[in-house]
Amino acid sequence: NSRRMANTVPHLSLTIGELAVNEGAIEVLKVIRPHWHTSDIRFKLFTDGITNKLVGCFNQPNQTDNASSNQSDSNGQSSGSNPLDTTTNKDVVLVRVYGNKTDLLIDRRKEVENILLLHKHGYAPALYATFDNGLAYAYEAGVTLTPHTCQEERVWPLVARRMAQIHKVPSNEPARQGPALPAKVHQFLQLVPERFSDPTINDRVWETFPCASELRTEFDALYARLLALNSPIVFCHNDLLLGNVIYNEAHAKVTFIDYEYAALNHQAFDIGNHFTEFAGVDEIDYERYPSREFQQRWLREYLMEYGATDDAPPPSVTDNEVERLYVQVNQYALASHFLWAVWALVQAEHSTIDFDYVRFGATRFLEYRRKKEEFLRLTLPE
Repeated sequence: NSRRMANTVPHLSLTIGELAVNEGAIEVLKVIRPHWHTSDIRFKLFTDGITNKLVGCFNQPNQTDNASSNQSDSNGQSSGSNPLDTTTNKDVVLVRVYGNKTDLLIDRRKEVENILLLHKHGYAPALYATFDNGLAYAYEAGVTLTPHTCQEERVWPLVARRMAQIHKVPSNEPARQGPALPAKVHQFLQLVPERFSDPTINDRVWETFPCASELRTEFDALYARLLALNSPIVFCHNDLLLGNVIYNEAHAKVTFIDYEYAALNHQAFDIGNHFTEFAGVDEIDYERYPSREFQQRWLREYLMEYGATDDAPPPSVTDNEVERLYVQVNQYALASHFLWAVWALVQAEHSTIDFDYVRFGATRFLEYRRKKEEFLRLTLPE
């Protein structure tokens, strides 16, 4: 039981300040890596996602200079050649410090349970410790996906198969909890302020968005349509943006990281959400949303793995099954846009991270409106 396991991970009564991440990391390392000498530890700050800070701590006893290694992307995964190949993974600890007020959005206890549950199945990195506003966990070698690599033939089938494997993990949540999607949207909507404290942000938000009660009515109507699709409820990651997928070329494998939103949810939401993320985060371009032809190949690969069991080879997947999932996925992609648009409004009020959440939220909301009719016109095969 992951709840019991959660009690075996050391917890430190420690809050790490956003401006003193290295100093805080040293305190954590004293407990989980007592044999490391402070003078041997090298730090590398990886800006991780758009809600947290992540620092890589490298034990390098024989290196004198604390030279910063070459450019890395968002997860402590260097894009391109890895300057840190000299270190084995056991000499690296990642320390993640949560962003300001993100506990409004995320159930941190649940996150720890998710990591332990998935680590047990071999799908998540080892968790070393938790502290009051963050966690320390194992480093996964590899590079995060980009809008280019997520469509490469050597990469996307790995992602489709891994998602199917996670969707088969028996959740430790009681089924009565129901799917995360409506609960999360309603939770976020309740946190949207009537007036944003920053007047500029306030004006910018209401130029694009209707008021929270109209958003709620709109979502409820959308969700009623989606429920009619009967997408199965499975254990989902719920936040598979490209930065949360680590590709290890040498081992031809992918690892998903960052399980803070993982929960029971509609299968089609997890896949549709991943497809919307093909557009990227910094330079969002929805021309990159995968084509029907690409999606159908991806979904066929997914369904083969989803239908496979330990003792039986994957069944043949019919065109009808692929088409059915295709319709479900694209309609649930609308809900993904809606969820993250509302999430961005909450972040715009509370986050101290330098990121234009209003612009991000407006982009997602406008894409939801732009695609709504086209996607809702799709019909399930007979």
